[in-house]
Amino acid sequence: MTSVNLNTIALAQLPVHVGDVAGNVRRIAEAAREACAAGARILLCPELALLGYPPDDLLQRRSLPQLIERSLLELAAEVGDIHVVVGYPEFTGQTCYNAAAVLHQGVVRHTYRKQKLPNYGVFDELRHFRAGTAPCIFEVDGTRYGLSICEDLWSPDVAAQAAAQGAQVLLNINASPFDQHKRAQRAEVIRQRVAETGLAIAYVNAVGGQDDVVFDGDSQCWDSSGHRVLRAPAFVEGVFGIEGHPDFADPEGVAVLYQALVRALRDYVDRNGFPLAYIGLSGGIDSAVTLALAVDALGAQRVRGVAMPSPYSAAMSRDDALEQAHAMGVACESIAIEPAMQAYEQMLANAFAGTQPDTAEENLQARIRGALLMALANKFSAVVLTTGNKSEMAVGYCTLYGDMCGGFAPLKDVYKMQVYALARYRNQCSAVIPERVITRPPSAELRPDQRDDQSLPPYDQLDAMLKAYIEHEASVGELYAQGFAKADVDRVVRLVRLSEYKRRQAAPGPKVSSCAFGRERRYPLTAQYGEL
Repeated sequence: MTSVNLNTIALAQLPVHVGDVAGNVRRIAEAAREACAAGARILLCPELALLGYPPDDLLQRRSLPQLIERSLLELAAEVGDIHVVVGYPEFTGQTCYNAAAVLHQGVVRHTYRKQKLPNYGVFDELRHFRAGTAPCIFEVDGTRYGLSICEDLWSPDVAAQAAAQGAQVLLNINASPFDQHKRAQRAEVIRQRVAETGLAIAYVNAVGGQDDVVFDGDSQCWDSSGHRVLRAPAFVEGVFGIEGHPDFADPEGVAVLYQALVRALRDYVDRNGFPLAYIGLSGGIDSAVTLALAVDALGAQRVRGVAMPSPYSAAMSRDDALEQAHAMGVACESIAIEPAMQAYEQMLANAFAGTQPDTAEENLQARIRGALLMALANKFSAVVLTTGNKSEMAVGYCTLYGDMCGGFAPLKDVYKMQVYALARYRNQCSAVIPERVITRPPSAELRPDQRDDQSLPPYDQLDAMLKAYIEHEASVGELYAQGFAKADVDRVVRLVRLSEYKRRQAAPGPKVSSCAFGRERRYPLTAQYGEL
């Protein structure tokens, strides 16, 4: 196939905001002016960029069709001699399509409707959209372009359809959430479509956090020979073109995971208008990493640490928490919870008479701390960042209305061993987390000499088991066959099943794995499936 000039294409890696249609129009119009000034002839904007993704049941609002139609025309009026491809919901009567419009010189020139509607994981598109069936091919300066939207690229059909209609370049707009494997998968999918069709492909993706998903950008262009000629940087917004923008070095592993969590946290706090974030500092690894993420996302002046020692808190835990807060420039106060513990003991003395102390008393400590953090957040219009990780959330090693209190959970989809990896990575950037926090055995410190491994298998074994069971849907029998001890498997699977009610009430947190709790993994609260 004849080579085409991809230098005329610009990719708008934009942080579109769900529901902020006027703001999204402004962001897209500014990107169009920037691209046009740089000499671009085509600007690609993300999937559903006009409304934001995922819009969920905002699509059911009766006033939305008129707002979208009016705003699309307003955006078209802002577009001069550049072809802007923008995603939007197209309403026709009672039907809604996930569509892309080509705007040029004040007019909607062409419209394409997404053909492959994903209905798995975080996607729920069959609830809202009808699938399109037809290609859209248009010409600019003698080159023929085909349109596709996100999932369309992941099967050969739509690209082949565009090629059969004479397209030379496939323009693909996306709102593709980040996970730790997605970036390599995207590149391989694009490479396959190029190899199958001989089309050059320009791929644009959204960037930024939106509730429980985070978009990483990773926008890119591939020529018809199968060479990637542009890759935009991860988690960075901007307008990118081949001329003047190299194939940026791609961060890998824990580095890109850290970037994802920082971006998700920043956007959640900023877009919801919180001036401050409060974090309960225990001196443990989870609160240490959460504090580092918060400071890197928001700046030290917008983060407050709160140490809430009990009689069971080790002195080194308090010292380590304060040392990190000082190293990161975070204001930290200490509120001892023993007076509240004594008050609760007195209040419950008659009701608990004749019983021995157990998890009820332990959980009271966590709930006292949760109440204090929420009081501070209420007083100062702030958000509480919960510090629990995916391993603990999976097996219920967390206290409802206690350490689960809060508005956002940055580590919700991060396994415990990954938390340690994040701590080591952050200390490579600058040493802020005390080494003792990373090396000491983890403990909830709710009773004397308590350690996590008294209640759970060692975290390296637990994480491996949970990944197999949750992300790869291994059965109990398959877990036995993989070499996990039968007693551990039976106990962990039972805990996962029994803890569903806690996860339903957990704060949102960013999806960074291939199967996150919440949108992606929805199990019944009341069910007997332990042997599955």
